[in-house]
Amino acid sequence: MVTGLKHMAQTSNITNNKLTKLSLSIQISLSGLSFCILDTQSNTILHLKEKHFGKKLNPLDILNELTDLFNTDTYLANNFYRVTVIHDSDLSVQVPKTLFNEANLADYLKFNSKILKTDFVTFDALNEQDIINVYVPYVNVNNFIYDQFGDFTFKHISTVLIEELLHFEKHATSLKFYVHVSKDNFQIIVIEKGKLKLYNSFNYQTDQDFIYYILFTAEQLGLNPETFELLFLGDVNKEDALYQIAYKYIRTIAFGNIMDNYKFENSHTASNYSNFVLIKSISCV
Repeated sequence: MVTGLKHMAQTSNITNNKLTKLSLSIQISLSGLSFCILDTQSNTILHLKEKHFGKKLNPLDILNELTDLFNTDTYLANNFYRVTVIHDSDLSVQVPKTLFNEANLADYLKFNSKILKTDFVTFDALNEQDIINVYVPYVNVNNFIYDQFGDFTFKHISTVLIEELLHFEKHATSLKFYVHVSKDNFQIIVIEKGKLKLYNSFNYQTDQDFIYYILFTAEQLGLNPETFELLFLGDVNKEDALYQIAYKYIRTIAFGNIMDNYKFENSHTASNYSNFVLIKSISCV
């Protein structure tokens, strides 16, 4: 993890061009990056782009990729009145608000993550429940974005997933087992009667890894694969090996829904459940 703090901004402010109606959302992980531009006046997504690195990079190389993207993609030369960065990393933990003490940020992470003493640790307060999400952002990415735009908002991927799914399921009476899929990692979010029951993130290399973690989680929660419903979000479809192996062991599988009415101009998302975090983050600030 890149250490050292230059200047961090965690509030959303209007940039120099106050007349613009464009909103920018950027999602960063060790395996890839993506961004989305929304015209808030016409409710149109003007551009959505993804770049997969093919392997996991270190944070310094991620910054090089991001810099190259800003130097070559003309869409990013626009002025934006709102900029959001989503950090997709394993270094996060959820803490009940009643037990949270800001002075102990590093202590919450060190029990299940390897962090350095010099790592910058921050947190998001989740709106839907009394939960504090503690995590380590990519500091060099935040500094770069600050240099480009000034103040901006940044969050952890789990913050967006948990908040949005809790909002969707706030009136639900049954248990929902969501799996949000990326190229080499996925998140499980389990919600029961409108309350967060479990959040966890897993790295995988094979479809066998993938189904093992899902079935292990279900077993720990006492869930029967014959009776609970799994809902997919993200980078997965019915033709994928991940879907096929999940369907082999779990009786009921469906796909979630972004539940937004955006129009698309020059790009389109692969489905109404892919790019879930990127698209939801552009509208949930």
